[in-house]
Amino acid sequence: MTSVRSQVRQRRPARVAGPVPAWLLGLVPAAFLLVFFGWPVARILAKGASARGLEQLGRPRLWRVVEFTLLQAVLSTVLTLVVAFPGAYVLNRYAVPGRRVLLALVTVPFVLPTVVVGLAFRALLPASWIGSLGVILLAHVFFNYPVVVRVVGGLWGQLDPRYVQAARTLGASPWQAFRTVTWPLLRPAVLAATALVFLFTFTSFGVVVVLGGPGTTTLEVEIYRRTAELLDLPGAAVLAVLQLVLLGSVLLVSARLQAGEAVAQRLRAPSAQALLRPRSPRQLALLGSVLATVVVLLGAPLAALVVRSVRVRGGWGLAFWRALGSVDAGTTRFAAPLDSVRVSLQYAVVTAIFSVLIGGLAACAVAYAGKAGRVLDVAAMLPLGTSAVTVGFGLLIAFARPPLDLRGSWIMVPLAHTLVAVPLVLRTVLPVLRSIDPRLRQVAATLGAPPLRAWATVDLPLLRRALAVGAGFAFAVSLGEFGATAFLARSDTPTLPVQVVRLLSRPGEIPYGAAMALATILMVVTAAAVLGAEALQGRQQGRQQGHQ
Repeated sequence: MTSVRSQVRQRRPARVAGPVPAWLLGLVPAAFLLVFFGWPVARILAKGASARGLEQLGRPRLWRVVEFTLLQAVLSTVLTLVVAFPGAYVLNRYAVPGRRVLLALVTVPFVLPTVVVGLAFRALLPASWIGSLGVILLAHVFFNYPVVVRVVGGLWGQLDPRYVQAARTLGASPWQAFRTVTWPLLRPAVLAATALVFLFTFTSFGVVVVLGGPGTTTLEVEIYRRTAELLDLPGAAVLAVLQLVLLGSVLLVSARLQAGEAVAQRLRAPSAQALLRPRSPRQLALLGSVLATVVVLLGAPLAALVVRSVRVRGGWGLAFWRALGSVDAGTTRFAAPLDSVRVSLQYAVVTAIFSVLIGGLAACAVAYAGKAGRVLDVAAMLPLGTSAVTVGFGLLIAFARPPLDLRGSWIMVPLAHTLVAVPLVLRTVLPVLRSIDPRLRQVAATLGAPPLRAWATVDLPLLRRALAVGAGFAFAVSLGEFGATAFLARSDTPTLPVQVVRLLSRPGEIPYGAAMALATILMVVTAAAVLGAEALQGRQQGRQQGHQ
C-alpha cells in the first residue's frame, strides 16, 4: 500500500531538433495569443477596475447571481458523478457486445452544441418544467456524462487487476477491496473529472439561455445581458473579472489536489481478454441499469428533438423543414434560417485552417524548444479554461476602436473560434511529434538532407493525419460554439446556434418547429465531424502501435 500512495515521477519528453529555430516557429502562435487573448483580457481587467465597474460589487443582485452560479455548478457536478460513475465502470470493464461503438456514441452528447442540448430537452420535457433549476441540472448531466465515463473509466480500464486480486486473497470483501485499493488509484482521475465538469457547468451558457428563466441567471447570462441588452460594459467587465478569479481559484485548487493524490502504479493496455463477462444477477442488474441510463438520459432527448421537428399540429409532416428556406420563418429580413448552415460551414472551414496553422506551429515550437516551449504550451491552453462569453466580450471591447477596429467584420467570429480550437489541435499534434523516432531524422541528415528537407521528409508525412484530426475537432468546435459568437455574429449572417436561439425568441409554432429542424441539422453535422475525427485518430494510434 505504501507504493500505491507514493508520488508519481513523470519523465519529461526528450527535446528534439527542429528544422528552424524554435523561437521562429513559436512567433506566430505567441503573437496570436498575445493580440487576440492577452489584449482582450487586459481590456476586461481595465474596464472592471473602473469606478463604474467597482460599483457593481456593492449590489446584492450581483452576489445572488454568483451564488446561483456556484450552486448549480456544484449540484450539477455531484449529480453527474453519481449518475455516471457506474457507467464509467461498466463501459470500460465489462465485455459488452459493441462496447467500442457504444463508447463512441456515449461521447456524442459532449461534443454537441449546448444550444442543441437545451433544445433537445425542451422537445422532451413538459413546458411547465422549462425555467426550473431541475431541468438545467438534468441537461448538465446529459452533457457531462461522457466526461466522467472517458476520464474515470479510461483509467479504470487500465488498472492492474492483480492489486484487487491480492486484496481479495487476503480476505477483503469486494467493498473493502474497492475502498482500500481501487479508490486510491482512481482518485486522481475522479478529481480531474470533477474539475472538468465543474468548469463546464460553471461556464454553461447555451443550456441556461435555452432552458433557464428569470430565476436561473448565471454569470455567463448576466454578462451577455449587460452587454447586449443594457449596454453596461463596465458592469459586464467586473462580472467577467470576477468569473476569471473564481475559475482560476478552482483550477489552482484542483491542480494541487490532483498532484497530491497522484500515485505510482502499473497500468496495462486495455484488451478484450481482460474484460469481465457479467454473469451474476448483481452484475447483470448493474449492466442493465447502465444501458437503461444511456438510452433514457442520452438517447431520449436527441430522439425527441428529431421527432419534434416532424410533428406538426398533432400529425406528421415536413412543414417545419420547408420553413427553413423561407425568409418569413427567419429572424431577420436578410436571409432564411437555412442560410445559417452556409454561414456556419464557412466559419468552420476558416477556423479549421487557422487552427491547423497556429496549433501546428505551436506544437512544433513546444516539441522543439525547452522551457520557452513549455511556457507556450501553458499559454495556449488558457483560452480553453476561460469562459467563451468572456472571450467574446473581451474581443468585442478590445477591437472596437482604431487602429484595429473590427466591429462588424466577419473575421471576428472565426478568430474567437480559433482561440478555443487551437488547444485541441496542439494536444492532438504534440504527442505525435514527441513519438517520432529521432534516428529517422539522423538518417536523413546522414544522407545529406538539410534540416528543412529532413523535416518535410520525416515529420510532415507522420503529422498529416494528426493535423487532419485536429482540423476535424476545430471544425466541430466552430459549428457548435455559441458563447463568444453571440457577441460577435452579425445580424444578417447568424451562425446555426445563434439562429436557433433567435427562432426560439419568436412566437408561433413555425419558428419553434424550424428551430427544432435547424438544431437537428446542427446535431447531425457536428456529430459526424467529431466521430470522423475520432475514427481517424483511432487509425492513427493503431498505425503508431504497429510501428513500435
